[in-house]
Amino acid sequence: MTELDVQTLKQNIQQVQERIDAAAKKAGRSASDIHLVAATKMNDAERVRVAIENGIQIAGENRVQELLEKYDLHAYDGASLHFIGTLQSNKIKYLMGKVSLIQSVSSERLGQLISKEAQKHEICQDVLLEINIGNEASKSGIEPQNLEQTVANLCKLPGIHIRGLMAIPPIAHVSGGNLHYFDRMRQLFIDISQKKYDNVSMDYLSMGMSGDFEDAISCGANMVRVGTAIFGLRPYMTK
Repeated sequence: MTELDVQTLKQNIQQVQERIDAAAKKAGRSASDIHLVAATKMNDAERVRVAIENGIQIAGENRVQELLEKYDLHAYDGASLHFIGTLQSNKIKYLMGKVSLIQSVSSERLGQLISKEAQKHEICQDVLLEINIGNEASKSGIEPQNLEQTVANLCKLPGIHIRGLMAIPPIAHVSGGNLHYFDRMRQLFIDISQKKYDNVSMDYLSMGMSGDFEDAISCGANMVRVGTAIFGLRPYMTK
């Protein structure tokens, strides 16, 4: 990376944090309660290291193979590592002991498999349940109407600890277009929190990305996943 690249990345991180601070203040919340996850997909180990050196405390990776490659290069040293992408069942074993949180448990079956793999490694894996809040046929995720039963079933399993919910709403074509989805996620989060299940700690509501994280914060998100606003456009986004 050139010095200009480093300074640009540093400035981007500062600007995102300032936007988080402003959104939290507007919502009457403390900015310290909002966790920023830098979505590091398609950014090499050097760029990830520089981001961590400049204040990023959580890195979120979308692809297992990319995560493993950068992990071996010590890209994530000094930060927590989350998996935030679509997780294939045959890749679960590669995440054990490496990620502090799997944010994308999109089905009861996937939760069961993570439980089994975690027991093999003698660990308890923290997870978020991914909700298909828009009921989109093209997306994975637990349908909102099935969430309560899914939680009731998964909370009985050893080897996993449900820490909250995550969602990727439909693409919004206007400002504020996802507010109603974020509001619905907040209500689901509150509903599950009030059930007092064993082995369920509703600590994190992960929603909001580069284009809408302020709206997500206004609706109760305490974890936002930001890639483009930090690292700039990825190569496939410029074609």
